[in-house]
Amino acid sequence: MQNVTTRYRSQAEEAFPKTARGLYEAGLRKRTMRGFDELCLTPIKPLSPKKIRQLRLRENASQSVFARHLGVSTNLISQWERGEKKPQGASLKLLTLVEKNGLDYVA
Repeated sequence: MQNVTTRYRSQAEEAFPKTARGLYEAGLRKRTMRGFDELCLTPIKPLSPKKIRQLRLRENASQSVFARHLGVSTNLISQWERGEKKPQGASLKLLTLVEKNGLDYVA
């Protein structure tokens, strides 16, 4: 059998099939992508009002500075800390990343 060399137009085009082949050979199939996500993605968990305040104070940030980093209003930070509202979606993901990596991580 003759060895065929494939020529790609870019390094990205060359990297994709090699990566896919490597993942397949490592045993990663479609049914295991959920497990892959669980291993690689930062898990998101609810944060209590007390925990949000502790997190902000740990980062030595005022409510307005904290809000600016998260892309929300100062009033919303206050509502979270008082338990009037709960962070959801992207805001909760950002809070989780701040908890794990610090406020500068999302700056």
